[in-house]
Amino acid sequence: MREMTKDRAVTLGEYIVESSATVRAAAKVFEISKSTVHKDVTERLKVSNPQLYAQVKCVLDKNKSERHIRGGMATRRKYKGE
Repeated sequence: MREMTKDRAVTLGEYIVESSATVRAAAKVFEISKSTVHKDVTERLKVSNPQLYAQVKCVLDKNKSERHIRGGMATRRKYKGE
């Protein structure tokens, strides 16, 4: 794995843990695709930094369990005209 890719994976992982960001939000901040963020934090980070991977996995699992709620709130705001 290239050194730049490892560094990016660690940087993304640290950002997600610190801010409890979603994959989509992290992709927007770092101006890369969601697919790249997901691959970096699930596959590459698992190999290069297992401790950080475990923390990121907890955040991603939490975000995944809450996404239906966020989606419902977004729809509500859309139809309320906020």
